[in-house]
Amino acid sequence: MVHDHSSEARLSRGSYEGYEEDTALLLAPRLAYFVGVARHEHVTRAAQEMGVPQSTLSRAMVRLEQDLGVALFARKGRTVALTPAGRAFLTSAERALSEIERAAEAVRADADPRAGKVAFGFLHTMGSETVPGLIRAFRADHPGIRFTLVQNYGEAMIERLRAGELDLCLTSPVPDAPDLVARRLDEQRLRLVVPDDHRLAARRRVRLAEAADEAFVTLEPGYGLRRITDALCAEAGFTPRVAFEGEEAETLRGLVAAGLGVALLPPPAVARPGVVELTVTAPRAVREIGLAWLDGHPDTPPVAAFKRFLLSRRGNVLA
Repeated sequence: MVHDHSSEARLSRGSYEGYEEDTALLLAPRLAYFVGVARHEHVTRAAQEMGVPQSTLSRAMVRLEQDLGVALFARKGRTVALTPAGRAFLTSAERALSEIERAAEAVRADADPRAGKVAFGFLHTMGSETVPGLIRAFRADHPGIRFTLVQNYGEAMIERLRAGELDLCLTSPVPDAPDLVARRLDEQRLRLVVPDDHRLAARRRVRLAEAADEAFVTLEPGYGLRRITDALCAEAGFTPRVAFEGEEAETLRGLVAAGLGVALLPPPAVARPGVVELTVTAPRAVREIGLAWLDGHPDTPPVAAFKRFLLSRRGNVLA
C-alpha cells in the first residue's frame, strides 16, 4: 500500500495538463528498456542485448511501474511475463519508439551532404527564370540534393524563416533585423510599364515624376515591391493613386495592358504584348535582391553548400 500511495502522489501533482507533461518526461527514457525486457521476457538477456547492466535495467523497470502506479510484469525468478496492463503498454511503447526512429531517420536524411534537403523561399517574380536557373546550376555539382520550395512575398518568407520552415530565402528589399543575417546579392532595374497606346509609350526613357498624375496598379501592402514603389514615388515628389492592388507581377502587367493604370515592375521573363516598358532615369529605380537566414542557426551540410553557392553568385544572380 505504501507503494500505491507513493505512485499516486507522484502522478497527481499539479494540474491534469501538468501531469501529462511530467509523465512523458518520466517515462520517455525508459521506454526502450521496457520494450527490450518485454520482448525477451528475461531481464538478463535483455540487458545483454542492450549492453546495459542488469541492475540498471531492473531498477528502471521498478521505477517505471512506480511512476505508472501499475504492475507491468509478473516476475518468476529471472523471467518475467507481461501483465494485461503490460501488454497494452507495450503496443503503445513500440509505436512511440517507431515514430522516434522514423523522425531520426528523416532528420538524418535531410542533413545528408549528398542527398539532404534545403527549404528555400523566393519571390514570385523570380520563379520563372531566376530560381530554376540557380537550382539547375547548383545541382550540376550536387545532383542528389532535394529542395522544398516556397514562393511568396518577402514578409511572409521572413516569418517562415523565423518559424523554422525555411532555411534560406531570396528576397527584396534586403531585410534588416537583429535576428536575421542578410547579404546583398544583386540589384534589378525596375521599369515603368505603360499601355502600348499610352501618351508615354513612344518614349524609351522617362522620369518617374512624369507619371505623377497616372493611376498605378501595384502589389498589396506587405510586398517588398510595393514598399519600393511607394518610396520611389515619394522620392519623385508624389503619392501614387492606386487603382488596383494585386499579388503577382504578371497580373499587374495584364491590367496595365488593359488600360487600368501604369506600374513599376522588374523585367518580365517573356515580353508581354500590349505594354511598353520604359527605363526610369530619375530617381534611380532598382530593387536590391538579398539572401537571408536566421542568425545563430547551424546549417546542415546541404544548406551550407547551397548558401555558399548563392553567395558565390553575388552580382550574377539575375543573369
